[in-house]
Amino acid sequence: MSVHFYKYQGAGNDFILLDNRSGAFNPEDTDTVRQWCDRRFGVGADGLMLLQNHADYDFEMVYYNADGNPGSMCGNGGRCIVAFAKHLNIIDSETNFLAVDGPHYAKITAEGNWVELQMIDVHALNRDGEDYVLNTGSPHYVQQVIGLDTKDVYQDGKQIRNQENYKTAGINVNFVEEHPDHLFVRTFERGVEDETYACGTGVTAVALAIAHTKGQQGKIETDIKVLGGRLKVQFEANGDNYSNIFLCGPAKRVFEGEI
Repeated sequence: MSVHFYKYQGAGNDFILLDNRSGAFNPEDTDTVRQWCDRRFGVGADGLMLLQNHADYDFEMVYYNADGNPGSMCGNGGRCIVAFAKHLNIIDSETNFLAVDGPHYAKITAEGNWVELQMIDVHALNRDGEDYVLNTGSPHYVQQVIGLDTKDVYQDGKQIRNQENYKTAGINVNFVEEHPDHLFVRTFERGVEDETYACGTGVTAVALAIAHTKGQQGKIETDIKVLGGRLKVQFEANGDNYSNIFLCGPAKRVFEGEI
């Protein structure tokens, strides 16, 4: 069976998107998901998403990691599926949709290439030694480093991700280096099992962790550089509670085709 697909990317985090409102694609077909995400033998992507009907929301986002397994929330994927929904004329400039971690609100520009996605509130930042562990829709480990340009993110991230206390459920590992006007972040993602060009829930976790380290309160906006471009994280800090969290950045259609 031939399936029409779309390829989107948000700051280099790339995804296969399917309009599955008809229910034609079997969401349990994880072997096909894995094959299509393969960069040698398929389309190639960090993950695959289904846009599906939902009675109470504009649409539902169903996300799969590149390994074919159902994934937790993907921030850049969420921004890309909002751009996809606009392309399909399901939404205009705003939307409320459902993802695996609950409802999400998002705004999109008229041109459809900049999306501001509201993330879940965060009420717990845990520590692992000097590092942070928190959940921003997906579980994340945050470590501050120096010399991030030359760091072996694959090996160092893989080692932390496979530590005994994280191995079973898996964790995404973020390394961050502070600069005067931005944070530089590189991420090893579970499910992809490699470094990706960007991670939306990851940069969100980093922004909160750095704000917590500095004791920042009130409204905060953080500029973040990733391998695939630039992102912004906006939020409000009230003690250890973080709310009105928005992940902001580009979401662009790359191409579409039949597979």
